[in-house]
Amino acid sequence: MWAQDTNGAEKVTEAAAAVSAQQHATQAPDLAQQSTLEQGMDWAREFLLWRFGENEAGRWLGFFIVLLATVILRRVVIVVVFAFLKKLAKRTESRFDDRILAALQAPASSIVLVVGTFTAFTILKLPAEWDLRLLFAFKAALMVVVFWCFMRATDVISDVLTEVAKEKDLGIATFAPLLKKTARFFFIVIGAILIIQNLGYSVSSLLAGLGIGGLAVALAAQDTLSNFFGSIVVAVDRPMKVGDFVTIGSNSGTVEEVGLRSTRLRTRERTLVTIPNKTMANEVIENFSAIPRRRIEVTIGVTYDTTADQMETVLADLRKILADEPMVDQAEMQVVRFSDFGASSLDIRIIYYANTSDFAGSLEVREKVNLKLMRAVLARGLSFAFPTQTLYFEGEVARKIAAGRVPPPAASP
Repeated sequence: MWAQDTNGAEKVTEAAAAVSAQQHATQAPDLAQQSTLEQGMDWAREFLLWRFGENEAGRWLGFFIVLLATVILRRVVIVVVFAFLKKLAKRTESRFDDRILAALQAPASSIVLVVGTFTAFTILKLPAEWDLRLLFAFKAALMVVVFWCFMRATDVISDVLTEVAKEKDLGIATFAPLLKKTARFFFIVIGAILIIQNLGYSVSSLLAGLGIGGLAVALAAQDTLSNFFGSIVVAVDRPMKVGDFVTIGSNSGTVEEVGLRSTRLRTRERTLVTIPNKTMANEVIENFSAIPRRRIEVTIGVTYDTTADQMETVLADLRKILADEPMVDQAEMQVVRFSDFGASSLDIRIIYYANTSDFAGSLEVREKVNLKLMRAVLARGLSFAFPTQTLYFEGEVARKIAAGRVPPPAASP
């Protein structure tokens, strides 16, 4: 009985060995029949399925490929796209497009880098917590870059407007740096609030705090704000500029500086007067430098022995002098008239306008014309009168004076 069981076991073992040999014989020809390409594809499949941490090798490979493509695309944007746009901008006469392209080049390339990096990380399998952090980081980085674009564009616009204002001598040029800083501060505050809100934090308490703090600052800086708005009024109205001679209230002088808080005048006595801009906004400002031409008025007097005919002749001579003088504005009113019988002279009133707005220049014109008037009067044989007084004596004193018998004055004790 035992012998029969042994024989049966041996037969089963032999049968299993035969089946195994047959299988190996069947598989060997299949491996031999595979091509190198098929074998490489099988190896690649096995490699891509290998796991490195939580991700397969295929995901890591895709991650690095996207990162490399991002770097290449960023370089293409800088070297190719913006280089082409700059060539087109050089063909225009405007300075704005050249500057705006130079300012937006770095933010644009940063946008490509941020989007590409986020896309690369989305290929990987990350924990839910890391996915959420990655999303927040992407939103924050993208908003920072976008607001960076706005700030760079604002800087360019401010610089161009400042140059245009200076070329056209506009008063707003004085406040352009302040407006530029204000715009940058505005974008920074708005960008920070939006980033904080997108990160899931509430900004209502922050805004309420800023409102209360702003009210406190406004109350504390009321005078400063009044002066600031006064300076804006001065800049918009442009009643004066640096170098003008003005009268503001009871103060007169040359404008040395128009600041954000005050305006400084240099008086004739060389003292420096500082006037708050809020005061200037409510004062009458008289600008003598804005005079297009200077009005000159002269009164000359000739002696009473001048006849009427001589007066008519000399008046004609004086009118011809004004008509022939190139520094006298011929489009304005000219007056040469025998105006009054003065106390000691026959007065001739002369009014004309010097063809200059400069005070020193008007004095030069006045001097030149006065010399010509003097020569014309003397050429007609007339004399300029000067104050004289005639005394008439009557009675005994007059007779003694006439006879030369005026007693000498009594000696002083």
